[in-house]
Amino acid sequence: MAGSLIKIDEEIVTSAVATVELGGANWDSSYDVYMVKMNNVQCATDNKDMRIQLKNGATVLTPYDRASKDFRPDIGFTDNSSNNATRFDINNATGNGTNETGQAIFYLFNFNNASEYSFITYETNYITYTNLMIGQQGSGVVKQASACDTIVFYWESAANFTSATYTLYGLAK
Repeated sequence: MAGSLIKIDEEIVTSAVATVELGGANWDSSYDVYMVKMNNVQCATDNKDMRIQLKNGATVLTPYDRASKDFRPDIGFTDNSSNNATRFDINNATGNGTNETGQAIFYLFNFNNASEYSFITYETNYITYTNLMIGQQGSGVVKQASACDTIVFYWESAANFTSATYTLYGLAK
């Protein structure tokens, strides 16, 4: 399995930015499955949710359905979902303290198939603004048959990223 992950794009945030986009002009359509690794992600503002949108060229695709199981030490397991939304919400209530960061792995499916819905599965863990570590496992689908070549990460209320490393890989067969 060595050499199965082929790096396509990487964005490293070292100063405040509102969005992080992977793919776009760097998109390589020769893979059936992609993986995004998110590491050391931090928001400039307490209590913000991270959001994701998918694009085909400059066109933002919608609507989205999403569901996740949240693993919380304070209240146990909870279900989280949305239907016909304008984006995916993940990493709820992220903080901006020194240790309040998030990590995740996303798998992207059907991104090159214009006649199918594109969908994502993900596993995240993050520390909230109340110093709670929460894990999430979920999936989402854009309910529009279209190819996707860009995944966009951003915070609610136009908050900025202060640090992050996002890496997009193609999974070689």
